[in-house]
Amino acid sequence: MPTRHRLENGLTLLHEHQGTARVVAWQIWVDVGGADESPDEAGLAHLHEHMLFKGTERRGPGEIARDIEAHGGEVNAWTSWDHTVYHTVMAAQFAREGLDVLADAVRFPRFDPTELQRECEVVVEEIKRAEDSPARRASRDLFRESYQVHPYRLPVLGTPESVRATTRERIYDFYRRHYTPEAMTLVAVGDVPLESVRTWAEELLGGDWRRPRAPGHHRPPEPPRAGRRVHVVPDEAKEAWLNVSFAIPGANHEDVPALDVLAMLAGQGETSRLFRQVKRDARLVNEISAYAYTPVDPGLFGIGMTLPGEKVRPALTESLRALAQLVAAPPSAEELSTIQALVESEAVYARETVQGLARKLGHYETTLGGFEAEERYHARVAALTPDAVWQVARRYLDFDTAVVTGLLPAGAQLTDAEVHGALDEARRDPGITTPARRARSAPSAGTPKLKGSGPEAGRIVQETLANGATLLLREEHAVPLVAMRAAFVGGLRFETEETNGLTTLLSRMLTRGTRTLGAEEIQHVMDACAGSIAGAGGRNSVSLRTETLSRHLERAFAVFADCLLGPAFPEEELERERALLLQEIAAREDRPSSLAFDTFSKALFQHHPYRMPQIGERATVERLGADELRAHHRRFHDPSRMVLSIIGDVHAAEVLDRARALFGAAGEGAQPLPAVPREDPPTERRRVHRLLARAQSHVVLGFQGLTVFDPDRYALEVLSTVLSGMGGRLFTELRDRRSMAYSVTSMAVEGIDPGYFAVYIGTSPDKREAAEAGMEAELRRVLDAPISAAELDRARAHLVGTHEISLQRNAARAAVIALDTAYGLGPDNFERYAERIEAVTTEEVLRVARRVIQLDRAVVAVVGP
Repeated sequence: MPTRHRLENGLTLLHEHQGTARVVAWQIWVDVGGADESPDEAGLAHLHEHMLFKGTERRGPGEIARDIEAHGGEVNAWTSWDHTVYHTVMAAQFAREGLDVLADAVRFPRFDPTELQRECEVVVEEIKRAEDSPARRASRDLFRESYQVHPYRLPVLGTPESVRATTRERIYDFYRRHYTPEAMTLVAVGDVPLESVRTWAEELLGGDWRRPRAPGHHRPPEPPRAGRRVHVVPDEAKEAWLNVSFAIPGANHEDVPALDVLAMLAGQGETSRLFRQVKRDARLVNEISAYAYTPVDPGLFGIGMTLPGEKVRPALTESLRALAQLVAAPPSAEELSTIQALVESEAVYARETVQGLARKLGHYETTLGGFEAEERYHARVAALTPDAVWQVARRYLDFDTAVVTGLLPAGAQLTDAEVHGALDEARRDPGITTPARRARSAPSAGTPKLKGSGPEAGRIVQETLANGATLLLREEHAVPLVAMRAAFVGGLRFETEETNGLTTLLSRMLTRGTRTLGAEEIQHVMDACAGSIAGAGGRNSVSLRTETLSRHLERAFAVFADCLLGPAFPEEELERERALLLQEIAAREDRPSSLAFDTFSKALFQHHPYRMPQIGERATVERLGADELRAHHRRFHDPSRMVLSIIGDVHAAEVLDRARALFGAAGEGAQPLPAVPREDPPTERRRVHRLLARAQSHVVLGFQGLTVFDPDRYALEVLSTVLSGMGGRLFTELRDRRSMAYSVTSMAVEGIDPGYFAVYIGTSPDKREAAEAGMEAELRRVLDAPISAAELDRARAHLVGTHEISLQRNAARAAVIALDTAYGLGPDNFERYAERIEAVTTEEVLRVARRVIQLDRAVVAVVGP
């Protein structure tokens, strides 16, 4: 249970002990955001967030990030219209150091004029990056049209002109007015006692810090909507983006729980109305969802969709019909009870990570008046009736005041008159809701007894079944959840030019129907279990994952086994998934940074399958049929090849018995895996430039890397960490000092065969040549001399700490254990990670840098103007 304490200066402290993992999350929530800016301060709250990392009275630029990383942590911040939040998560033994860094940032920022000028250019690059994203452009138009007066209509980032006009005097005045103790909430969650948190908070954020809170900026209230608004425009996006919004109250209104349930009913998950009617049955959209956005001030109920340009008119009409049905009649009692169970389960899933729990506490405390509001919220959700949800739909889904915005790709047309016609037609003739297809013979739930605290808790139990499959199980009883992952060696490595995209299509089809259950029935069972199930295809593997509340494990386990062993690859579902994948391929240019890495891989690898895009190419995906999927599944997914990991709130002996019964039967007999010849590294420098008219150029510069089996991979990870991250050389030189980019990083990607090591930057086209030269200069530095002892210590601590942070969730541990075992690294490989990283020396880093980084054989890929 959380504890609240207020310092004498008015700062609020929240604490909740969470001892599952040896980590702690600190968050400082400040009650100021983009909506609190005056007209001449556009983007100032967000720029201020950036500047708090640019130096304090005790720490110079970059030292805040380096201090956190040196103690095994991660640090960042985000700005919304209502709040600015500074957050870090790190090893619990360094908890005080983490709070010291955050407290220093919010109490003693320097706002150096030179650093401010540099950071203004970084934010301008962030704005350009947003302008290159159709999702961000569509969101910008939606809020600009949905609000006519309220500052929610303005972008939090500001504009290039407003950002560049910021002076030190203006940003310091903003800080003095808004960054006061009374305006701050400190949240601490993790393996740290309350007594220590209170002592440190008094020391670092209390004492003589007593600046009074200035009056807040008046937010002009949004007047009631007087009619419809339509803003649909041509765009360079490769698919259409449509949004519809309705005005709803803010977070504290009593109707919010019902609005959240209405949004889930309308368009969240595969059993929602919009998904079933518009995506699955009518096949009109690529993606569709609904939401209830409830910030501090009045918010929006909305639906958003992406779709082929030629389908905009029927898709809009059918989506509006689904909403009109919610206005015309109440939901079924079964629909409502399923959603109520899902809302309840979200609170359980949120407890898996300290940062997730901290964010939830911070939200309730600062937006809804106190963390106690969560209990009231869940009580209201549990008390809802179908009629209550219906009344909320009738109250707020007013088609006469709807706002419709959209981006149309070349060739698509949707006039204002057609939008008005779709609204009128849907309201006049909403049609009848198609009943959800429930499981005809859902796997028996049995007795939900597969949990408990047995002698195997905390230890990995391994067993090889008679058919050769490997079972791995670890009891973890901190939360009543279970995660499973079944992994097979395969993936992109086993594809050819003729079958490229098969892995992605097959992995998506694993849950699209079996011999006993249809796709919708599978999802219905998983919703009833408050769980999820999905396939995943990678460069080296194919896997199936599921999560569920432990009390529903037996039922979820049966569905999991059915999808894994008996996928039917039904033709109708295959046509749907193929069409969606083809649209994703067509829209690749809408994701220029991803396109840059695809371009890089194709240039680096001339023959190896790693050269091909994981989602495939249009020509190959169009040819893939059910016969090819079945043949591939039979060959590569024989039960004898499976590694199954189960992590969570279970009793090992009972789950092992169930797993033997479900997976112990012999398959058709595994065939030998194909040999994949390795490719030699490039012998000369290669360069490719894919022209794309965008605000930024995306540059990837890299080399052939290492395998997952190579002991040098740990030294390469250390090297990458020295270069990347907020405290790394690339960030410090190219972003902090030279303002060339918002996003710059490095990465080491290993595989069963050699992968790649690369550095990346997204920058303005006029800065591209200088950015490339800057990246090469930093790579030359790591070739010319060893990294410093301080850099080595920071990188090792950061890698070990973030490794621990990343494994908080059962699903993360299940994935790592299954994949490591499938690759032959062993189920305990992740437990030896820290000692291997700690053993890396500066000499090893230099040797590995010289082994991998061959600048005269570099591959450079550019996507942009």
